[in-house]
Amino acid sequence: MPLIKNGAIVHEDQWVYLTDDQDLADRDGADAIIVSLTRWRRDRDALLARDLGVRLRADQSPALIAADLPHIALVALEFPAFKDGRAFTYARLLRERYGFSGEVRAVGNVLRDQFQFMVRCGFDAVEAEKESDAEAWLPASQESNVLYQPTGDRQPWVMTLRQ
Repeated sequence: MPLIKNGAIVHEDQWVYLTDDQDLADRDGADAIIVSLTRWRRDRDALLARDLGVRLRADQSPALIAADLPHIALVALEFPAFKDGRAFTYARLLRERYGFSGEVRAVGNVLRDQFQFMVRCGFDAVEAEKESDAEAWLPASQESNVLYQPTGDRQPWVMTLRQ
């Protein structure tokens, strides 16, 4: 699955998903794994020795992993449907409230039209379903240069530019 990260397409993602029932030994060759919140809670001690990512569903707030963020390098936030925007809020919470400096990745039903909003909320990577989707996403980062709301990214927005 292609990944858009820092304005470029990444074809070889170092991160691999580990299912809840998959044996940890099956991924001994993988340096970086992403697990569900359920798996993180169940196997926390065994997972601490690895580069770790945690995938949160839309109904799982980052508050559930806030105390563990120093041990987590990546948080993948699910978009179950294009009209479900909870992951935008969760990305801002991770960056602004919890001070998370690792990778925040958008996964699931993400739309190209939402790309700028994702970046402004704190996402730095997006999983695309296929290569053609990833290529279509790249121009989206350049489509708008006027920002109408302030966010945690500290970019100037229209009201500050007027003053």
